[in-house]
Amino acid sequence: MGLLVDGKWVDKWYDTAKSGGSFERSRTAFRRWVTPNGEPGPEGQDAVPAEAGRYHLYVSLACPWAHRTLILRKLKRLEDVVSLSVVDWFMGAEGWTFSDRPGTIPDTVNGAARLYEVYLKADPDFTGRVTVPVLWDKRENTIVNNESAEILRMFNTSFDAFGDASVDMRPAALASAIDAVNEEVYEAVNNGVYKCGFATTQEAYETPFHALFETLDRLDDRLSRQRYLAGDRLTEADWRLFTTLIRFDAVYHGHFKCNLRRIADYPNLQGYMLELYQWPGVRETVDFHHIKHHYYESHDMVNPTRIVPLGPELALDRPHGRDRLPAA
Repeated sequence: MGLLVDGKWVDKWYDTAKSGGSFERSRTAFRRWVTPNGEPGPEGQDAVPAEAGRYHLYVSLACPWAHRTLILRKLKRLEDVVSLSVVDWFMGAEGWTFSDRPGTIPDTVNGAARLYEVYLKADPDFTGRVTVPVLWDKRENTIVNNESAEILRMFNTSFDAFGDASVDMRPAALASAIDAVNEEVYEAVNNGVYKCGFATTQEAYETPFHALFETLDRLDDRLSRQRYLAGDRLTEADWRLFTTLIRFDAVYHGHFKCNLRRIADYPNLQGYMLELYQWPGVRETVDFHHIKHHYYESHDMVNPTRIVPLGPELALDRPHGRDRLPAA
């Protein structure tokens, strides 16, 4: 895994030495919005109008951050509105690349062989990590946004004229509850597993490890009393947690040393994860071949042999039991 420095690709891993062995996630750089009519974004951000066929989404099926946008694209029925490219699961010396392996979709918009070429087309002097997801504007030939949380919200409301406006994953009445859950889950769980997996000192590993499982314990308790994270209604907060949960037992438990407990050991989190996996349209967005091969083969600093484990058996289609709790 590398990055661009003044428009030049450099094959360089995260520098944890200057952070005391801790993994620190880079900030995303492209933060324009798509809004229904091009009005400013929710915090006054520069924006472009929603149009069918104008935008293209670049994702990895392995990446949990990209996965959340893929789910919203599916649930909002935007497959014919926002086109798609899927990178190869292996991320090596050239970063994310395109291939013809199963599950991938080539770059039909820019014809790139490597994702960093898309970044360079948007900014020839770009400096930073080349990450997914990326939302591309075909009309202006540039990246609109590469922050998954913001793309998620754009898909939720900005394209209602073209997709399924009846699906709302951020209802106004639950906005504050959603934001509070998102903050807790992002820091300790979504990013917490990476802090454990990419730490290079014992202390830098143990601190997020304890925070991770303390948070999972609280979430399991919460889900014993309510159907979803923000109450009785499915929201964006649930999908943001789901993409980490679905990877946990297969990857994070072993590969990232998050092995105090499995999700399978949490009765409420497990059933909750199964319900979300079984939600219409969602299972098609989950590809365990991409997920497992990406993590175990790409991260040779964590797994030098690049051997991909054959287990565990996950049995994701069994009854979830969440029907005992009320849902809106």
